[in-house]
Amino acid sequence: MVLARTFGCARFAYNHMLQFRTDAWYQRQERIGYHETSAALTALKKTPEYAWLNEVSSVPVQQALRHLQTAFANFFAKRAKYPNFRCKDGMQSAEYTTSAFKWDGKALTLAKMREPLAIRWSRTIPKGCKVTTCIVSKDAAGRYHVSMLCKDVVCPKSEVDAKVGVDLGLTHFAILSTGEKIGAPNAFRKSEKKLAKLQRRLAKKQKGSANRNKAKLKVARMHAKIVDARRDFLHKLSTRLINENQVIVIESLAVKNMQKNSRLAKSISDASWSEFLRQLKYKAQWYGRTLVRIDRWYPSSKLCSDCGHTAAKMPLSVRSWTCPECGSIHDRDINAARNVLAAGLAVSAHGESVNPMSL
Repeated sequence: MVLARTFGCARFAYNHMLQFRTDAWYQRQERIGYHETSAALTALKKTPEYAWLNEVSSVPVQQALRHLQTAFANFFAKRAKYPNFRCKDGMQSAEYTTSAFKWDGKALTLAKMREPLAIRWSRTIPKGCKVTTCIVSKDAAGRYHVSMLCKDVVCPKSEVDAKVGVDLGLTHFAILSTGEKIGAPNAFRKSEKKLAKLQRRLAKKQKGSANRNKAKLKVARMHAKIVDARRDFLHKLSTRLINENQVIVIESLAVKNMQKNSRLAKSISDASWSEFLRQLKYKAQWYGRTLVRIDRWYPSSKLCSDCGHTAAKMPLSVRSWTCPECGSIHDRDINAARNVLAAGLAVSAHGESVNPMSL
């Protein structure tokens, strides 16, 4: 109950001050900042109508105003759109700073709570690290999560001699220059029929009823299951590639443009190539690996990895082909992965022109 009230108060403060700042600008051409909203919140707490804001810790409520200020700063810097109002049915979160929680290395107790939270820890906090911020969140599936911020040093991994080229696909998520093909997880495809069934049931429920809320929760849990399965696959694969290889070369893809193909859009979204590239990028920086990205126009599929001959055409329906110059028989994807690796190594060693994408 304390967390539910805290989420509600933080959400109210954010939405109320967002409306306050919007009205001030459109009605009086007055720009309101964080300090004005903080003073307005203090005055609001003193009124009998909004005295319930004092029932929870003041820190998460105050942090909501800081988040609003950050949202406006990003908007004015043209890094984001105009801030939106927070929804009761969406992601809920409350941020606690050092003064609003107690952490003894084993248990976490939040302000206004008598007992520590019952938490199933996914990892341990490194010894000697001071926790500065604690964020408690609740997703649409009704699951609670705790995120603790602390300063830690990520040590680079020992160097290895292996190098690998990666060609991304749909039937196989990744094809390596070693000849290995890694199957696509198809997290959404595997649960698509069950999700559609749950969504049809939800559509038939009366709005505002308890049964509709139950059906909505089932749909959210199914979405969460899909997201978790996809994220687990991407993290395991990206971590494996980082651990096993010193240099990783991958071909850049224009994912947004590719999603315009109505026949492939669903499978491309399910693959989540952009997230995979993001994970490879930051893990390579953490652990001292080299990630090279080759421009998407590089003809990796049409180029013979043995003699260098470039085929005139290579339709997607062609999965294997024979080089007319040297007679080598190529698997389309494995050949592409080998060419990607060779191009990436050329960029790293000699700076040859293959249109590399900078990180």
